Amino acid sequence: MRTKTECWRNLSGMIFSVPLTELLETALIRELGKGFELKVCVGSDSQVYGDEVHYATAVMVIRKGKGAFAFIRKERRKEQPGIKERMLNEVSLSVEAAYDIRGILDHYNIEMEVHADINTETDFKSNVALKDAMGYILGMGYTFKAKPYAFASSSCADIAV
Repeated sequence: MRTKTECWRNLSGMIFSVPLTELLETALIRELGKGFELKVCVGSDSQVYGDEVHYATAVMVIRKGKGAFAFIRKERRKEQPGIKERMLNEVSLSVEAAYDIRGILDHYNIEMEVHADINTETDFKSNVALKDAMGYILGMGYTFKAKPYAFASSSCADIAV
């Protein structure tokens, strides 16, 4: 469990000073009140910059057939992990966020998917972490999606990192 203060923002850059659970619940109440059918997807991505790895986690709220919006958290770590460890760090960040919001989504009966920025094609380096990531996410009881269906990580978190 993290002890540091979390800082979530939207894709426009607006920073929110409330916890993700409060932020998400407020958004869900608003969107459900407008009559939207919702789904939430959580995913993370990373990029290596010298001796640092920058991570971004995205919590996307999808209005089925009517667009989406996201909340993003970014962090930097002084580390130089191998590709498998970095992919599993991404998955861990996603699972952590999913775990934090699971109760709210269950309360409002909203489906959730956890997306891994891992390629299913064996020709790609990230594939070395596929089985471990899938086992971790499915073992936590979440729906698992990998590339090319993992848009929360490979598109949304990717643009934030």
